This record gives sequence, structure tokens and C-alpha cells, in this order.
Amino acid sequence: MSSYQEQLQTDLQRLDKMLQRVVGKQGLKISTAASKEDTTRILDLACGSCNEADTLTDFFSNLKNGSSASSEKKIELLGVDVRAREIADAKRRFKSGKIAGQNLHKDYHFLTGDASKLDGHRALDEHFDVVFMRHQNYWNGKRTWDEIFEQALSKLKNDGQLVITSYFDEEHRLALDAIQRLGGQLIDSQQNHESRELPTAGKSVDRHVAVFRRKD
Repeated sequence: MSSYQEQLQTDLQRLDKMLQRVVGKQGLKISTAASKEDTTRILDLACGSCNEADTLTDFFSNLKNGSSASSEKKIELLGVDVRAREIADAKRRFKSGKIAGQNLHKDYHFLTGDASKLDGHRALDEHFDVVFMRHQNYWNGKRTWDEIFEQALSKLKNDGQLVITSYFDEEHRLALDAIQRLGGQLIDSQQNHESRELPTAGKSVDRHVAVFRRKD
């Protein structure tokens, strides 16, 4: 394994720990009625190559609440990014299928598209249990990110969760303010003290993680 891959793996392990702290430890469960096919749906916006795909599907499948013990759990992740090369890379790396030794089936779908204009895509007609945005970039185009946040909230089920991470302290604060202004209810926000520092001053990987619900 290369040093880059080792760094990536460590970053994802730290992201999982933050999800446990900010989402899992708050008792926020994905609630789905027991059925023959019990499905959790995740929308990953501006996902790039979606390095976090397995981390997200593993974490949120373990949060499933209300499942029948005998029914197969199914988790579906749809990643969206405007960059076709990164989406092609995600399609190559992440394949759908049943997980060996588990009563779990993962479905991965990746779509080249503008995260600020989701309504034109047939695959996005339904609502999602989780909308995730890793390293939102609010201060690089506030109007665009307002549109993305608004779209993200609109795609949540009534009891769904919007989860974001940020590279910078101030940018995270701006994102929290914007999402709440647009109709999100902040449930929790925490700093990742194990976050890996990057060359730019004040920038680190998944420096902050926050979870929201949509206001009633």
C-alpha cells in the first residue's frame, strides 16, 4: 500500500470515528419500517471520486433501525459530481453486490451532474435518508452553495439527516449559518481533533463534522 493510500485509509477511519461521535452517539437512527427489502438511501453531493463510499455505506447500514432480523438490508449510495473524470473513477472502484458474510446488499450509482440543479435528474426523484457533503466549499461561491444546500435539504425524507464536513473553521461557521437560514435544524457540530493538517494554513481533512435535520 502506498503512503497516499495509507493516508487516505487513516483519514476515512477518522471520518468514521467522527460520524460515530456526531451522528451515532446522538441516538439519531435511520428509521425504516421492516419490509421484505429494507433500504437506506444516501445521496453524496459533490462527491468527486467518492473515496468515502464504503465508509458511509458501512456506517449508515449499522445505524439501521426497525429492520426485520430475517430481511436483507439494502443500502444504496448515489454520488453526484460535475466532474466526469472523477465520476468515472468512482464507477470503476465501487461495485454493487452482496457483502460476504453479512445480510447486506450495497448498491452504488454515480452520476455526472450539477449539485445545484438536482431536479432535472430522474434518479433523484425520490427522497433520501441521508444527504452527505464532504468538504463543502462555501466561501468559493456562496450563491452556488446556497443553492446546493437548499437542494440537499429538499432531498431529505422527513426524518432524514444532512451531514457535512469542512476543511476550515470559518468556512464551517459560514456553512452552519447558511444551512440554518435555508431551513436546516442543527443537531450537532464537532471539531475533529485528529484531523490531518494540510499544507494550507488552517486547513485539515474533515476538520469539522455537522449534522442537520430539515425544520418542520
